[in-house]
Amino acid sequence: MNSPVLGVIGTGMVGAGAARRAADAGLDVVLSNSRGPHTLTGLVAALGGRARAATPAETAQAADVVLVAVPLSAHEQLPRAELAGKTVIDPTNYVPAMWRSSSLDSDELTSSELVQRHLAESRVVKALHNIGPRQLLDLHRPAGAADRTALPVHADDPDARAAVAALFDVLGFDTVDLGPLCGSWRSEPNTPLYAFPYVGEPPAGLSVPDLVAWVQAAPGVPVPAARVTELAAAAVRGPAGFQF
Repeated sequence: MNSPVLGVIGTGMVGAGAARRAADAGLDVVLSNSRGPHTLTGLVAALGGRARAATPAETAQAADVVLVAVPLSAHEQLPRAELAGKTVIDPTNYVPAMWRSSSLDSDELTSSELVQRHLAESRVVKALHNIGPRQLLDLHRPAGAADRTALPVHADDPDARAAVAALFDVLGFDTVDLGPLCGSWRSEPNTPLYAFPYVGEPPAGLSVPDLVAWVQAAPGVPVPAARVTELAAAAVRGPAGFQF
C-alpha cells in the first residue's frame, strides 16, 4: 500500500513543523501558501527531495490528506472545489481578539464545524490544534513504544478519523477518537487537554506573550492515550477561543 501524500496549505510554524515531521517519516509533501510557490524555495530545499511547492489548489488536488494550517479568519479562502472529497485536517483555533464569529461566541458551532460548513464536500478532521510544532518533532515514537504520545481527533466522518489515525501512526503518534466535530471543544483552548499536557507546568508569573513563547519552545512531554481520554472527559465548556 502506498503512503499517503500530505498536502499543507499554510507554511507558518504549524504547517512547516508538520511538513518536517512528514518528510522525516518518509512521506511525500506538497506545500503551498498565499504568496506563491516561489516563496517556498528555501523550505522545500530544507525538507529534502520528498517536498515540492505548489499553489493551494494544486496542493489540494495532489494530496490524499490536506492540512489547512491557516488562520481561522482565512478559512473561507480555502479552495473549496479542489478540496471536495478530500480528508482535511483542521488545526485552527479561535482567537476572538483577532477575529470574531457570532456562531462561535454563542457556542452554536465549534470552530471546526465552521470550517466544515465552508468545506461542505470535504471530510474535516479537527487535529494538531492542541500540540505545538516543537512537541510534534520531539514526541514521535515507533508503534508500540511505551512512551508513545497520543493526539485527539474529532470528525463527523468515521472514515476520515481512521484515515488521519493511520497518517498519525506513520508520523509516530497514537490517536484517541473523540467523536464528531460538535465535541471538538473538549480539546480546544481553555480545556485541560490543550497544550500544557504536552509541555508540563509553565513557570509562574509569565505574561501571555511570554507564556506562548515558553510553550512554543518547551521540550515535549509524552502523553499516553489513557491520559488524553481522561482529560477530554474532564473538560467543561466555557467561553470559546483563547481568552486573554
